[in-house]
Amino acid sequence: MIKFPGWGQRNNEGPPDLDEVMRDLSRKINNLFGKGGGSNQKPGQPVSANKNFPILPIIALVGVIWLGTGFYIVDQGSLGVVQRFGKFIETTEPGPRWHIPYPLEQANVVNMEQVRRLEVGYRSTGEGGSKVKQPKEALMLTEDENIIDLQFAVQYNLKNAKDYLFNNRDTDEAVMSAAETAIREVVGKNKLDDLLQKGLQDTSERMQTILDSYKTGVNIISVSLQSAQPPEQVQEAFEDVNRANQDNQRQINEGQAYANDVIPKARGNASRLLAEAAGYKLRVESEARGNASRFDQILVQYNNAPEVTRQRLFLDAQETILSSVSKIVVDQKAGNSLLYLPLDKLMSATGANPPTATPPVAVAPSVAAEAALESERSREAFRSRDRESR
Repeated sequence: MIKFPGWGQRNNEGPPDLDEVMRDLSRKINNLFGKGGGSNQKPGQPVSANKNFPILPIIALVGVIWLGTGFYIVDQGSLGVVQRFGKFIETTEPGPRWHIPYPLEQANVVNMEQVRRLEVGYRSTGEGGSKVKQPKEALMLTEDENIIDLQFAVQYNLKNAKDYLFNNRDTDEAVMSAAETAIREVVGKNKLDDLLQKGLQDTSERMQTILDSYKTGVNIISVSLQSAQPPEQVQEAFEDVNRANQDNQRQINEGQAYANDVIPKARGNASRLLAEAAGYKLRVESEARGNASRFDQILVQYNNAPEVTRQRLFLDAQETILSSVSKIVVDQKAGNSLLYLPLDKLMSATGANPPTATPPVAVAPSVAAEAALESERSREAFRSRDRESR
């Protein structure tokens, strides 16, 4: 440490002589650089700075130190912004860099990948995760003139170092203003029920558009909704409304489920009935066409031989009738003059209920024989006529 002679040794005699101080300082510097010319200088003789003081090496050393202050390192994920007299010159990539030292040029290293968080409508205190509401930021007016309390967080980083340095006075304040503007626009265009159910949509795109219009160099990463609810003063009433809406929606869902179960069945039954009706229609029409065709054929035969055709139709009708009823054959050779017919068994065989307390019916053998003989004669006559007509 260099001590100036006379300092601290005088008592209330004022400061030391300036010429004496400069001579002592010059002498010590000359001794330091190996020159002792100052030791032979007589007191009162003026100091020769050009001959005894080595100013050039000192200037060179100061110049080297000054040039060395221009080196700086840009970390990974950051960019360096060089300014010359305050004007933007260039942007440097990560790595060791150099610029003309201050005050000619100045370099600022900007972290581009750092994620920054901004809270709107609340502030985290850090004590157990508690939050402090900010009503001035959180309360907003919806399209249906209701007030909603919104709390959300915005995460952002930088995408343009030049815009960030030259176009921003307070980045957080700019992002806060853009966030409030974008979200108030979204809230003002939606109803309260839609906001409580769907939340915020397309908010980050609106914020990015606003920030890009001001060239802030900020990139919005995400907008996360923390809370969306009505104000505390009317929150209970809104909960009642929400419960009523949920009940209404539940009943609608139940009705829709019942309709989904009944309507397909009804449609299936209707399709089945339509198919059955179409089949019945086709069957009836086909039978009608067949009957009409048969009638035309019979009419032709009847015009050719009326009596034969009439007898043939009669016999066919009798054959059809007799084929569907029970028949009893009586043998005349049995010798019984009186026969008892078991009507109860005959009717049970045909599927009818037997009459109660029905007396037995007697059939005379002669009457039955005559009926059978007449039927046989009619058949023989019909066969003969048929052969003649052929």
